[in-house]
Formats: sequence, C-alpha cells, structure tokens
Amino acid sequence: MFDLIRKALLTGVGLGIMTKEKIEELAAEVSKKADLTEKQGEALIADLLVESEKAARALDSKVSGAVQSALEKMEIATKHDVTVLEERIAEVEQRLASDDSGAESK
Repeated sequence: MFDLIRKALLTGVGLGIMTKEKIEELAAEVSKKADLTEKQGEALIADLLVESEKAARALDSKVSGAVQSALEKMEIATKHDVTVLEERIAEVEQRLASDDSGAESK
C-alpha cells in the first residue's frame, strides 16, 4: 500500500515545481488519510523530497535545452558572440588610432 501511494504521488504531482513545505504537507496529509505509520510517513516525505530534487533538475535541463534550441533557431547572438565582436572592434580601433597618429607625424 505504501509503495502504491508513493508511486501515485510521484506520477500524479508535479514534484519538480513543488516547494519542500508543500511536499511535506502533501505527504503528511496522505500519510494521515492512508493510515501510515510515522516511520512510513517519514520515509514517504524523504522519498518525495529526493524525487522532487531529481524532477527539478530534469525540468531545469529540459527548459535550458528548449531555450537554447529556440535561441539557435532565432539566430540571436550569444554573450560569447558579442564579446568576440567587441574584441575585434577594439583591435580595429587601435589600428586606426595608430594609423592616424602615424599619418599626423609625417
């Protein structure tokens, strides 16, 4: 029974977006209604918290991947692209400045 309740909660609840407090409240409520022992209730909370962390990391990874994919499709410059261009502009400005100073001294 305990395992069935645990699996139902893991599949039926968006654990990746729930706070620790909400998970603890949910587990306490389920434990009370399912007449679980205190030890089983604590185990349920611990399992749900671990699974919540895993779900949150998986969700973060998926969202990051989706955002990266969307940015690539939109062909938006990345911070690295902008930094490279800034460095190239600085080099060109230095060359122009040195060419100007060389031309003025002649």
